[in-house]
Amino acid sequence: MASASAKNGFGMAPWFRRKVGDPLLQILRRGAEPKQLAFSAALGITLGVFPICGVTVFLCGLAIAFLGSRCHAPTVMLANFIATPIELSLVVPFLRFGEVISGGSHFPLTSDALKKVLTGQASREVLLSIMHLLLGWLVAAPFILVTLRILFLPCFKILVRKFSTVPPSLSSVPEAKPKIT
Repeated sequence: MASASAKNGFGMAPWFRRKVGDPLLQILRRGAEPKQLAFSAALGITLGVFPICGVTVFLCGLAIAFLGSRCHAPTVMLANFIATPIELSLVVPFLRFGEVISGGSHFPLTSDALKKVLTGQASREVLLSIMHLLLGWLVAAPFILVTLRILFLPCFKILVRKFSTVPPSLSSVPEAKPKIT
């Protein structure tokens, strides 16, 4: 028996369908190429796990502007949205990875360290840890991008074949440009 919240459209499943499932179906029904969708989703997630909160949408916008038609903008932004909960969970691994790469000192994640940060006594250490954090992401990002693209390509091939409303012959043919006389 379904709960009252599920019947009324409240809860996690209806929210997920509205925010992720429906936009994904719209993307798939428009007949984009699986390779472009796989790359765009991988790019959106890779940029979406950038370890500084609030910057990911800006980074995705820059990537879309720079790459133009080589990426699918709605897919990049949807993947960025999906990556948001993952972003915070990867801050510590990126920090530790950056510390290992640089051979830097281990930034303590304790209540005493937090107290020093809040009182301004650890500004140099915080700045150094942010550099380690960014270094960890910067080194990991190409591997994340390539791995996700490889994993997403077969998935998008199946999804496009199943949900696309545009015939395959039309989705791969470039639009004819009007002649100017």
